Amino acid sequence: MELNLIDPANLRFFSTIHPRTPKFPTIKSSKNDSITTPKGLQKSSRKELSRILRTEAAIKNIERKANSNKYNNLNPKAVLEALDDAIKGNNWESALKIFNLLRKQHWYVPKGQTYAKLLVMLGKCRQPNQASLLFEIMESDGLQPTIDVYTALVGVYGFSGLFDKAFRTVDEMKSVSDCKPDVYTYSILIKCCAKQHRFDMIGQILAEMSYLGIQCSTVTYNTVIDGYGKAGLFELMENTLTNMIESGTCLPDIFTFNSVIGAFGNSRQIEKVESWFDQFQLMGIKPDVMTFNILIKSYGKVGMYEKMGSVLDFMKKRFYSATIVTYNIVIETFGKAGNIEKMEDYFLKMKHLGMKPNSTTFCSLVSAYSTSGLLNKVDSVMRQVENSDVVLDTPFFNCVISAYGRAGNVEKMVELFLAMGDRKCKPDNITFASMIQAYQAQGMTEAAKELEIKMLTTGDSSEEKL
Repeated sequence: MELNLIDPANLRFFSTIHPRTPKFPTIKSSKNDSITTPKGLQKSSRKELSRILRTEAAIKNIERKANSNKYNNLNPKAVLEALDDAIKGNNWESALKIFNLLRKQHWYVPKGQTYAKLLVMLGKCRQPNQASLLFEIMESDGLQPTIDVYTALVGVYGFSGLFDKAFRTVDEMKSVSDCKPDVYTYSILIKCCAKQHRFDMIGQILAEMSYLGIQCSTVTYNTVIDGYGKAGLFELMENTLTNMIESGTCLPDIFTFNSVIGAFGNSRQIEKVESWFDQFQLMGIKPDVMTFNILIKSYGKVGMYEKMGSVLDFMKKRFYSATIVTYNIVIETFGKAGNIEKMEDYFLKMKHLGMKPNSTTFCSLVSAYSTSGLLNKVDSVMRQVENSDVVLDTPFFNCVISAYGRAGNVEKMVELFLAMGDRKCKPDNITFASMIQAYQAQGMTEAAKELEIKMLTTGDSSEEKL
């Protein structure tokens, strides 16, 4: 079946388509590297890095003062901005320390909105115990919980898989006159069920909403559709979409569009992707850049590279600007296919368009070179990373640690592991598993055992009291 890209203007169809610890592993740069980054591309990223460093310095400065009782009349702007930055960055330990400092200030006035923001952050960080303590502190501050606070608490418990507590919180809300659970509360609860793959509860929640006279919103429908789609429950997903359309009050939107074709794309059902792509446009919903990124990724999964190119051409003709995400998808696709030449072509094209490679880009390059046995090119990528100001993350380190580990370069692997701390990247189970595998492959059984112990003791050992 051919994909039809529909022109929104007239709906005509267009057929297509254990050494010392360095700040970072020191590797000297070479002028003859096969892949280089133009200096002009680093200008905007330097500003972003500078902003990040300023934010981190401000948080640390305020956090240091939080450990002392003598700082009780600080500049409100500095404290509140540091708290806001910590919350936005999901730095829950720093946020709680700064919040403690905030409560010591002479000018402090408790606000429910602050507690709601903190609870939402704790939900993202899966910290239910901290959330329970925070809720108690809020009550000790003389504040009555609002519907936003209760809903955030429901989210904390739900995202942590504590559904008994989540449902008890909803029941508690029903007994408070001004805090009856609303459509947003139930939408959050449904999202938690989907995240935890507790699809058996979604029907129960929808039935309770109907009993209470609470109508589903577009967000509710989209949450259910997205959850079913990601779990591969396509019949339930399409039934929910049909109910959404037939409701007459909640029409599908671009999020619905992208969720449905994304679900089918991930399962390699290209005919379904193309069929729904046409149907959503006939409903009057225009695709966005994310839609085209999903199409490109879907075609890439099944090796339909010509159609990938057709989508990119269409985007260019219709003035849809490809993003770093678009190019990362293409680079990853060709890298996984072992087509190094095409991968490098798109990498260079991306840079010529003024896009700065990010951690995901470099990770795809390293993975492709490593799989193809081109370790010298992995070294080239690492030189680029060292000479750039790209913000690295744990997945990137996992990728390069795995690459050097598989190649038997244990020394380089350990250097990178130690460098993670300098880059504020926390090792995860993938990090440890890659290193243990490398040690075992080299016959270093004692080192492997030590790392296994470290992995078990590291865990998520953060249960600081507020």
